[in-house]
Amino acid sequence: MNVGVNIFLTSYTIGVVPLAQQLEKLGFESLFVPEHPVMPVKRTVAWPGGGELPDWYKRTIDPFVGLMAAAATTKKLRVGTGICLVPQRHPLIMAKQVATLDYISGGRFEFGVGAGWLTDEMDLFGVDVKHPWAHAKEFILAMKKLWTEDEAAYSGQYVKFPAVYCDPKPVQKPHPPVLIAGEGPKAADRVASYGDGWFPRGRGMTAQQLEEGIEKVTAAWKAKGRKGRPTVSVFGSPPDKAKIKDFFSAGADRVIVGMPSEDEGKITDRLKKLAGELF
Repeated sequence: MNVGVNIFLTSYTIGVVPLAQQLEKLGFESLFVPEHPVMPVKRTVAWPGGGELPDWYKRTIDPFVGLMAAAATTKKLRVGTGICLVPQRHPLIMAKQVATLDYISGGRFEFGVGAGWLTDEMDLFGVDVKHPWAHAKEFILAMKKLWTEDEAAYSGQYVKFPAVYCDPKPVQKPHPPVLIAGEGPKAADRVASYGDGWFPRGRGMTAQQLEEGIEKVTAAWKAKGRKGRPTVSVFGSPPDKAKIKDFFSAGADRVIVGMPSEDEGKITDRLKKLAGELF
């Protein structure tokens, strides 16, 4: 079973290097980390989880820097963003970061992407808050050209650049998997149009809902004339053996367990317990 872990890493949690090394040693397949570049002190949008915004949202490490350290100190562990807030990063820089991480890791990077939920944060980066996914789509398409073409140019509504060189190229061909987050009515079309995999949230989702979602995503994929099927990586799953197995039975290729933002001792105990139940 390809079981990974996702966690908000901060200055007071377990460090990214000891975490990555433990995950690989215990038999986990991957490590995914989220991001919030900054967190506005005053916010007009409520946290989707309800109640007060958890402290770790304010203190996340940069995912690309953190995952680079994780990749450099492991050999097999796959590393990924879960998720990268694509509209809040410039695609020329982001394409270089993704390609470099994939190159240095030897092709172990998974690019989990989303458009974000906090419009107060989006405003700081000039995101089109009324159409964040249109913004994200254009950035992703621009990056795909940078990853696959020797002299790449792009002209769109949100980003334009003349022919440029962008090396190194990713190890994975044509590029690292782009995993599209979201469970809404437009998610299937987004995956089929410009993604490589679906990245739904496991918390609060049933195996039946996942199976139905996979059917919709796969149908949209085939309608676009694409071969095979998109991969399915469920992230934020509860650390429950039965739940994890149900997700795999429903068609998931990877299940990523959500871990709380805790110190090394507590996380180590949780990982050992879960690994003992699963592997």
